[in-house]
Amino acid sequence: MITDPLFYLAAVPAVLIVGISKGGFGGGLGLLAVPMMSLVISPIQAAAIMLPILCLMDLVGLWSFRGKGDFSLLKVLIPASLVGIIVGALSFNYLSERSLEFIVGAIAVLFTLNYWLRPKQREAKQPSTARGGFWGLITGFTSFSVHAGGPPLNIYLLPLQLEKSAYIGTTIIMFAAINYLKVIPYAVLGQFSMANLSTAAVLAILAPIGVRMGYWMHHRIDEKWFYRICFVFLFVTGSKLLFDAIIG
Repeated sequence: MITDPLFYLAAVPAVLIVGISKGGFGGGLGLLAVPMMSLVISPIQAAAIMLPILCLMDLVGLWSFRGKGDFSLLKVLIPASLVGIIVGALSFNYLSERSLEFIVGAIAVLFTLNYWLRPKQREAKQPSTARGGFWGLITGFTSFSVHAGGPPLNIYLLPLQLEKSAYIGTTIIMFAAINYLKVIPYAVLGQFSMANLSTAAVLAILAPIGVRMGYWMHHRIDEKWFYRICFVFLFVTGSKLLFDAIIG
């Protein structure tokens, strides 16, 4: 088990923020965990530690937002994400630690800049099988590699302007399906070592706490302030990872 205090200094707030995001804000900041933990361990190990925790969070989220998802969207997104997971699994051994740091950092920075700079959308777009299939595939791939499926999924879902609970329910079901589909290839690739599983077990107690905190905040706290703080932190950690990957 990891015993470095610096790891837990990064991992504990990361897990709580991801749980809060999943429980009340659609899980869009699920990509925050790997960049934060990658400051002290490799992105590959961070992703392996997070997967069991994410699976536990998904169970709590599914119960909290049961019956709230848009299944007409999910019937396109989930099969497409399975293709992305397969592509991610087949290419896993060809991605170096530096390349994964670059991917994580680039996704974090670009997602943050898109959030800050994109113009306000006035009219909702209509769902599209082609767009849903494409972004579902990208979601599956980025989620498999570094649990960073939130940005590509949001690129497709946010312009649809779903009702708040429907949006959160859809993302929770989507990522629950993706995370449980990832368990088999992660196991085959040897990601679930005793060190990773024991560390995940220690952090797992924070999973239901974070999700239930998010569910409570969903009805009481302005999500704009939560996102503003988290996006600043996400931009800083993403920039640090990009810098390390480029210099390395």
